[in-house]
Amino acid sequence: MSRTSNRADGDIVRDFLSVADLLEEPQLAQLYTYLTQEGEATVQDVIEDLDLAQGTAYSYVNRLVDTGVVDVTDEEQPRQYAAREIDLTVTTAAGDREYTITPALIDAVGRRETNADIDTYIDRHGVAGLATALTYAVARERGEVTHRLMAEDLDISPLAAEMILQALRPVVHEHYGIGEDVRHDTEEGANV
Repeated sequence: MSRTSNRADGDIVRDFLSVADLLEEPQLAQLYTYLTQEGEATVQDVIEDLDLAQGTAYSYVNRLVDTGVVDVTDEEQPRQYAAREIDLTVTTAAGDREYTITPALIDAVGRRETNADIDTYIDRHGVAGLATALTYAVARERGEVTHRLMAEDLDISPLAAEMILQALRPVVHEHYGIGEDVRHDTEEGANV
């Protein structure tokens, strides 16, 4: 679902609204992430693996199909579903910031219900702030920045920076293929 400038405005708006649902509802984001990771799955797989009620699972899958972020890949019963790739760049109204909505960001949003640090960060900084933090988390896992640099750049406390970087670490490892052996915070006094 990568977007280019030659698409009709109506298509772009529809696609954005589809993705906005994922960013507003953590359970939809979790389902999208599950389908992204599995490749293909049935509703029964969703029910069992995500521990959802049957009615809820069908409702969520149908919503994602209707919005165009999930496709039916096999019409035979049981139907198979697969997530479409999302790569949508959004610019703030002021035009001063830009962030990209990717499966990794959707995964991070989906963890909101089970990770208090991500939930608090979104409450304070919004999804755009989480997207920025995810960028720093990737750079941190690559050894390019520290939590203190992030805190200074974003004008947040070093503790808040460390907490969100730690919370996003599993997302970075799952989506960016960065190994566990990468060194962190080599500056003196790296502890928070």
